[in-house]
Amino acid sequence: MSRFDVVEQGPPIEVFQLMKLFAEDTFKDKVNLSVGAYRDEKGKPWVLPVVRKVEKKMAEDETLLHEYLPVLGLEQFSNASVSMLLGQDNPVIAQGRAFGVQTLSGTGGLRVGAELLNKHLKYTTFYYSSPTWENHHLVFMNSGFTTPKVYRYWDPNTRAIDFDGMIEDLSNAPENAVIILHACAHNPTGIDPTREQWIKIADVMEQRKLFPFFDSAYQGFASGDLDNDAWAVRYFVQRGFELVCAQSYAKNFGLYNERVGNLSIVVNSAARVAPLKSQLTWIVRGMYSNPPAHGARVVATALSDDKLFDEWRDHIKMMSSRVMEMRQALRQELINLGTPGNWDHIVKQIGLFSYTGLTQQQSEYLVSNYHIYLLKCGRINICGLNRDNVKYVAAAIHDAVTKIHDPRARL
Repeated sequence: MSRFDVVEQGPPIEVFQLMKLFAEDTFKDKVNLSVGAYRDEKGKPWVLPVVRKVEKKMAEDETLLHEYLPVLGLEQFSNASVSMLLGQDNPVIAQGRAFGVQTLSGTGGLRVGAELLNKHLKYTTFYYSSPTWENHHLVFMNSGFTTPKVYRYWDPNTRAIDFDGMIEDLSNAPENAVIILHACAHNPTGIDPTREQWIKIADVMEQRKLFPFFDSAYQGFASGDLDNDAWAVRYFVQRGFELVCAQSYAKNFGLYNERVGNLSIVVNSAARVAPLKSQLTWIVRGMYSNPPAHGARVVATALSDDKLFDEWRDHIKMMSSRVMEMRQALRQELINLGTPGNWDHIVKQIGLFSYTGLTQQQSEYLVSNYHIYLLKCGRINICGLNRDNVKYVAAAIHDAVTKIHDPRARL
């Protein structure tokens, strides 16, 4: 007998299970459309040249040591992150009402922010979009929140936002509910609200006294424009909202395994900053004590040097442009094949992901018959496409849609 006999086998995490199956697959034309990571035209991971440049410079700097960072992380990094998110000329920065703390990527930012809101503001209800990134629910529940709710977002019939449903659900949310909002490149749908819709969302949240918690995992990577991708967050700040925003540098810097993130916080009084930092210090201390330095130094160096910053912006423009090119290519191939349905939503979406509208049965058919790995919900990573495999993927989708028709789905 073991004390641990009571521990049951947990379910696998779908995306990591697919990555494992893909790695073990010996089929020469296999395609991985599952994991949310950038791939170049050859289907390979890409280390940004500006990252290599900074790392080489750091390796030659004998003044850099492996001492602990402060509990709240590298201040140069957090300051640069807040400036990138809000705009360096944003008055809330000059007024001392905005600050950041380094976290373990975006997930860590979500966890630290959620624990702060639950422990010190006593918030217990949170809303996330239907669908959303599957980790939102787990992170908030593990942070002490007790009442998860969803707001409507994706309309499978129109393959667009169910905006009326979203507004109705937010209008019925209780005061002080925390609303998780994707700052840009909504995961998994790839569909973002228009600026006019963001204004209406802010109106409802202001009226209902709801708390905005932004998740910004793709700034700059979504459209290639840092300012455009941060518009929603900046608008809420302009409206006078107090808010938090979890930022990730996994995608836009390609620093996936360095776990580089920041939690930006905007308050209505500079006097609130010191107490908040003191409590965040204890939250981090009891969670992981302090963050790692390497990735934060890379990002801080690139964001603080005008030449390196411009070079990095060129990189994200190139990556976002390749994604847009592959969207166009997939749509065109499906049209050429006469695949049933309208596939315009593929090019209307933005960012890494496309919510294709494929059913679970069709998605599983692609995995088992064509060695094309994607989530059961039909979400694909557009970066997994390239000129060599897009025809193959389109032909496989055509076969799946033609053979496995879901009469409830309006393709």
